[in-house]
Amino acid sequence: MRQASPEEQAEQARLKGLGRKFFAQGWSFLRGVPSMKFLPPEGPPEIAFAGRSNVGKSSLVNALTQTPGLARTSNTPGRTQELNYFVPQGETEDGIPPLAMVDMPGYGFAKAPKAVVDQWTKLIYAYLQGRTTLQRVYVLIDTRHGIKKNDAEIFDLLDKAAVSYQLVLTKSDKIKPPALARLEDETLAAIAKRPAAFPALVATSSETMQGVDDLKAAIMQALHM
Repeated sequence: MRQASPEEQAEQARLKGLGRKFFAQGWSFLRGVPSMKFLPPEGPPEIAFAGRSNVGKSSLVNALTQTPGLARTSNTPGRTQELNYFVPQGETEDGIPPLAMVDMPGYGFAKAPKAVVDQWTKLIYAYLQGRTTLQRVYVLIDTRHGIKKNDAEIFDLLDKAAVSYQLVLTKSDKIKPPALARLEDETLAAIAKRPAAFPALVATSSETMQGVDDLKAAIMQALHM
């Protein structure tokens, strides 16, 4: 792995500091969106968290905001059934928050009723293709399983829609460091030629907080802050 230059290290330190301050201002749940007609008016930039059911999206939202219970978590796959919007409680400009975070329904959960799965899938695809304020999608990958077929299908959709996305490895405390390093290399190689994929990933653990500051910095970078 290439060693970062002093300038790059300084910029990363700046982004981490900005990210810690930004995410510490307090967050609240705005609304759940069961279908596109209930979306908030387009205003602030949005980032979204996508991934297979039970990959840890809600836990990661809670870790980022340091607010246990902000996003409801469950060991039962398929618990999140709507687009859940979260906004910071700090200063806003003309009542518009500087960012909205969206916790998306998990995909790839076959045990839910087919009609429910079809509804979630339609909502996910419609949102990813049609939301002009969407700045970046963070696609979460469980380190214990790696990239699966339905992950690749989401990559295809995002590439086709020209929506920027970055991969985030979750539950990285569950595998040994050498295995994690191999997985990072394999994952980067798998997305190297994908046009909308950001060419870096972040390995995180919501339990140990590993990589959470790195993800905050990545979000600040995506928002050009």
